[in-house]
Amino acid sequence: MGILVNGQWSEEELPTETDNSGGFQRADSCFRDWITADGSSGFKAEPGRYHLYVAYNCPWAHRTLIFRVLKKLEGAISVTCALPGIREQGWTFGNDPQFPECTPDTVSGFRHLHQAYTASEPRYSGKVTVPTLWDKRTQRIVNNESSEIIRMLNSGFGDIANQTDFYPVRLRSEIDRINQFVYININNGVYRCGFARSQGAYEAAYGDLFAALDQVEERLSHHRYLVRNQITEADWRLFPTLVRFDVAYFSLFKCNRQRIADYPNLSNYMRDLYTVPGIAATVKPRQYIAGYWSIRRLNPTGIIPKGTPVDYQASNNRAQFDQ
Repeated sequence: MGILVNGQWSEEELPTETDNSGGFQRADSCFRDWITADGSSGFKAEPGRYHLYVAYNCPWAHRTLIFRVLKKLEGAISVTCALPGIREQGWTFGNDPQFPECTPDTVSGFRHLHQAYTASEPRYSGKVTVPTLWDKRTQRIVNNESSEIIRMLNSGFGDIANQTDFYPVRLRSEIDRINQFVYININNGVYRCGFARSQGAYEAAYGDLFAALDQVEERLSHHRYLVRNQITEADWRLFPTLVRFDVAYFSLFKCNRQRIADYPNLSNYMRDLYTVPGIAATVKPRQYIAGYWSIRRLNPTGIIPKGTPVDYQASNNRAQFDQ
């Protein structure tokens, strides 16, 4: 995917993302400012001030698109979606008739996302990632950590946003515990499988992934959602991994013990979340396939599969938990 080195684009990889055992370890995000309703953080929540740079094929960016819809912030926060696939200078904005949702950047005129990073920090070194939350007023990045961006969207926009709270105080400790478990073993677990550089690192990640999926499958046999029977942030952090699993992670990332379709509770749960108003429009399976299968070190031929073997719209049985 490439990185920036002292503000210059390089096609090399970040060496710190592979540990001594050949295991994948994700680098931390670097821009960590916050938007608050009162502006005490230096970034005040204001309609039209902020912009999201995302890619539909990225699960971390998907989280932010979900919260933008759930909190009814579509009119307050604009979005530019990068073209799917690995390109010479990383995330790229432009037109492609195959992906009409992806458009040029009309906010800052960036052709490549790395231009936003050097505009914010001219000698920046590191990865260039989506989602990236941009401040149109100061012309700089506010934050590029998805877990923090969704918290801002949930509570940082005050009366501008829908008042539904997906991180309620009384459930926070349980949500945090589940988030950590899901992130380590499932969200990042699929990447630990796909990007492992040794057999041992891969098998360890594979074991953690499927042990965790088995545990979540059991949990969902008793509750409609991950935290009791209330939909929370924890569900929306797991959902992007589930909708990508059978079309990309199962095969390309070698997570092939079984599909999400083979888990009765997880598959019904995924389809239940898909029916929440506005969510279906954020799910783009062809972009997942185009994006992931263009990773040349995993798919050297560059041949993109034609099929999309998941029916997100099939009926589900999750309403039984409301009875």
